[in-house]
Amino acid sequence: MTETVLTTVLRPSAPTSQRRRQRRTWLIKETLAGYGFVAPALLFFSVFLFLPIIFGLWISFQNSSGFGVSTFAGLANYREMIHDPVFWKSVENTAVYTALTVPTSVLFGLGIALLLRAEIEGRTLYRAMIYFPMVISGVATAIVGGWMFNENFGVVTKFVTALGLPVIHWQSQGLPAMLSLVIMTIWTRVGFNMIIYLAGLQNVDNSYLETAMIEGASWWQRLWRVIWPLLGPTTFFLVVLNVIYSFQVFDLVYVMTGGGPSNDTSVMVTYAYQQAFQNESQGYAAAIGMFLFVIVLVFTGLQWRLSRHREVTG
Repeated sequence: MTETVLTTVLRPSAPTSQRRRQRRTWLIKETLAGYGFVAPALLFFSVFLFLPIIFGLWISFQNSSGFGVSTFAGLANYREMIHDPVFWKSVENTAVYTALTVPTSVLFGLGIALLLRAEIEGRTLYRAMIYFPMVISGVATAIVGGWMFNENFGVVTKFVTALGLPVIHWQSQGLPAMLSLVIMTIWTRVGFNMIIYLAGLQNVDNSYLETAMIEGASWWQRLWRVIWPLLGPTTFFLVVLNVIYSFQVFDLVYVMTGGGPSNDTSVMVTYAYQQAFQNESQGYAAAIGMFLFVIVLVFTGLQWRLSRHREVTG
């Protein structure tokens, strides 16, 4: 009798066991449903992102011209990259181009967003005009830039000479050529930054600004102490996107300057293109691409850590 009672007490009841099975079945269904929703995006990224990265890494260890059979080269492409002065020149040009375009376009975007946030007549038209260069293809923008900065008949050249200033050699000197790329990039990118900042400003609670005004804060103090900190996530997003774009710029440089003169505007992507399709050294071009991938990955990781640290510390 005692054993029967103990067995009955220790044995799980049928309803409890059934609930466990139902919960396990529910968890399995939820997991499968989650994977089902994620599967299309995962398939897309696998085909168009992860597999190309793996394939590019494999090509970077090959001696390949794109035709015929490739041979294993080990670290030869990376050793060549380390000792290639033109490659390091392209790295330097990419860093200079990024340092000039990213903060300038972000700050211009913020300034225009603050101006066009106000209730002014025709602000929708102004927003559309500023954003319009963003919808034009990169090649078309570069062609327009080439016409504008042409040394013989360009609009900018005519304007400079009309002011009585000396002619600027936009295409035959390195510094003016890089400056023309920076100007066209800012003109193209500032509209996108403006739109994102306008969206971010919609989330800024006006009560903060009103409180600051009551406390006697000036416009600059409200901008620096209230608006700018609240736009931190938006700024982080824009900085990461603009840096990635600057490191991957190709069409604008290729069409406007071709990397010249004397490689003074050559960036990493145009140099990789030159190695792959003009010098038929796809293994070396893939090594340059992997170097660029690591730089962008490290920068994005550092930016993310800094942003997270700022959010945690308040």
